Amino acid sequence: MAIANQDEIEMQDVRLMLGTHAFHFDSRLPAGRIIAVSGPSGAGKSTFLNLLAGFERPDSGRILMHGADVTAAYPAERPVSVVFQDNNLFAHLDIFTNVGLGIDPALKLAAQDRRKISQALEKVGLANFERRMPATLSGGERQRAAFARALVRKRAVLLLDEPFAALDPGLRAGMAELLLGMHMETENTVIMVSHDPDEVRRIADYGVFIDKGAIVLAAPLTEYLAREDMPALRRFLHG
Repeated sequence: MAIANQDEIEMQDVRLMLGTHAFHFDSRLPAGRIIAVSGPSGAGKSTFLNLLAGFERPDSGRILMHGADVTAAYPAERPVSVVFQDNNLFAHLDIFTNVGLGIDPALKLAAQDRRKISQALEKVGLANFERRMPATLSGGERQRAAFARALVRKRAVLLLDEPFAALDPGLRAGMAELLLGMHMETENTVIMVSHDPDEVRRIADYGVFIDKGAIVLAAPLTEYLAREDMPALRRFLHG
């Protein structure tokens, strides 16, 4: 069996059945990159992310992150943070508390932790939003708060499931810039599901294409964009 490179995220012959849908993922992804995951609707992109996050357990195979086998690890035990398209925040908690959950789910926060929360909110453009409730924020502001929580968690891998899909084009561009800035600051690995080819070109430096429950291409972005032999990929990139 191959030994996992500590600078890689690896799925070794991972198989999962969900109802009548079969998924098979086998790949090595480089760490420290922004990796775009695309493919037709229902191809398995969210399932791929759920396996990495620990929300789904494979029927067989192994998942390794930075040299550690996390196949049986619970989500909280994995070196990952997750930002979804929506519903990232608890509606009954203010923004400070929502972000604080990223440090300690029991909210036992020291003075240093409280400073980190305020600093993270400032970095994402939400200074003085600590006592605001999620319902009073715009969609873009709520996503910024979710990014602030990911910042304070300081996990090596950030998983994003279409995080900008519900935002208008202007907000999408701003959030993309924020994501790039966070990535450059933390040097983390970002794995982002996206249905927007322009977003992939603008943000990513590595591409993964999933079709019919399997990874059919995982390559540096220049190679990913240049492939002419995959009709589904060409349709995604060029409409």
